[in-house]
Amino acid sequence: MNADMMNGLPKARHVIVKEAVVAASRAEVWRAWTTSEGAMTFFAPKANISLAIGGPYEVYFDPADERMGTKGLKILSYLPEEMISFQWNAPPDMPVVRRELCWVVVQFSDAGDGLVKVRLTHLGWKEGEEWDKAFNYFQRAWDFVFDNLKRRFSDGPVDWGKS
Repeated sequence: MNADMMNGLPKARHVIVKEAVVAASRAEVWRAWTTSEGAMTFFAPKANISLAIGGPYEVYFDPADERMGTKGLKILSYLPEEMISFQWNAPPDMPVVRRELCWVVVQFSDAGDGLVKVRLTHLGWKEGEEWDKAFNYFQRAWDFVFDNLKRRFSDGPVDWGKS
């Protein structure tokens, strides 16, 4: 067996996992991740998401510069209100990772009365200095996204004009 594989799965250092419990219905959290309007309440100020296999999963962190987003990336799979997976890239200053892509799986499960657990798994990591840089970048970036997600359901949508 490949030393980098364990039970057919990548070692933990090659996977980013983030979890949060959100005070909302599963349907509300699902819409936040799977619609353009929902994503713009916590993820990024501009989005183009069409819930279909092969549909766009594009979020733009700087609406004036589409290079600062996920233009051209696609939805890979979904199970309504349970899971969505989509392609993911890296910022333009990491061209190798941006070109070769990773993928993200977001899962939704009940966590008690009026609570939803959201689990994000970021997969597809390769070896190399730029890949390590991207991995470290996304360890922090997903924390920011999850903080915004929790605030979106406790305090309301992000006001991107104040960010």
